[in-house]
Amino acid sequence: MKKYVRGLAIVSVLTLAVAACGSKPTDNASGGSANKDFKACMVSDSGGFDDKSFNQTSYEGFQAAIKAKGLTEVKAESKSDNDYPTNMTAMVNAKCKVIVAVGFKLEDATDKAATANPDIKFAIVDSAPAKPIANVKPLLFNTAQAAFQGGYLAAAMTKTGKVGTFGGIKIPPVTIYMDGFAEGVRYYNKQKSKNVQVLGWDDAKQTGLFTGDFEDKAKGQNTGQNLITQGADIIFPVAGPSGLGGLQAAKASNGKVNAIWVDTDGCVSAAEYCSVLISSVNKGMDVAVQDAVTSVVDNKYDSKQFVGTLENGGTSLAPFHEFDGKVPAEVKTELDQIKADIISGKITIASKAQPAAS
Repeated sequence: MKKYVRGLAIVSVLTLAVAACGSKPTDNASGGSANKDFKACMVSDSGGFDDKSFNQTSYEGFQAAIKAKGLTEVKAESKSDNDYPTNMTAMVNAKCKVIVAVGFKLEDATDKAATANPDIKFAIVDSAPAKPIANVKPLLFNTAQAAFQGGYLAAAMTKTGKVGTFGGIKIPPVTIYMDGFAEGVRYYNKQKSKNVQVLGWDDAKQTGLFTGDFEDKAKGQNTGQNLITQGADIIFPVAGPSGLGGLQAAKASNGKVNAIWVDTDGCVSAAEYCSVLISSVNKGMDVAVQDAVTSVVDNKYDSKQFVGTLENGGTSLAPFHEFDGKVPAEVKTELDQIKADIISGKITIASKAQPAAS
């Protein structure tokens, strides 16, 4: 199986916060269910459970499974990359029956824990072991597909003829979005004989703008402003909480600059920025995580990798919300056709960051 790096994990709502600080795991039982002795566990990456993006969406799916099955929840919020082995060990010691790791950064800690504890089931978002491990289920997402639609939408809506994107860290779960976005803009240009420019990312050279982390909102705001100064009037931040700074830069433009969010519907997760969000490129981590946890409870778990696509709803373009009346009907029709053409294979996406089909 092709090694697929795991994405920006960041989730934060604690019942139990275990980090390298060594705090003892605490349990949160959901109701008086017959499954209260079943411990379902989750480890975030350094971004935390309230990132309004990646980790938060994964955690929502985890909570849904807890509630639906009446499980006991145990979770560990990582404060830094150094916490991953400690937090994973804490979950193992807590006698968790299933452990969900949120993101690429937890790859090594997950693989080691799973190999050492074959009786525990694991799932990991945005990653797959270099060699399949019988008790690790990879949850992958071909977000290049919906990001392609996002790029086309941005190209159709720009007034300056320039759109921009930036990432947190240069890893496949980030660049897959940026690739799809750039390819969607290029497709628009070809279809409409236009020349909309993409600032911040050259998908052919795989070079572009990155903040260097997923946590620093100020860096995101500066990077977003950099793109705006160069003429971009629509920006596409792929940087977790750092990317929220890009939305702040757009909002500060007083209507001149708008944005497209990633991972989840930004008008729901970061409603304070909805006025500048044309749409969002959704990543169905909540449903995938819920299904993975539930499968263990129902004795239906398998380690076959899941790949979210436009076809199965694992990635999608979110509603337009406040921009619904501003996006031309023609563009909406074209976006629907693009979705159908990607699903049918008529449109092929070149990004090498795409996960192999399951």
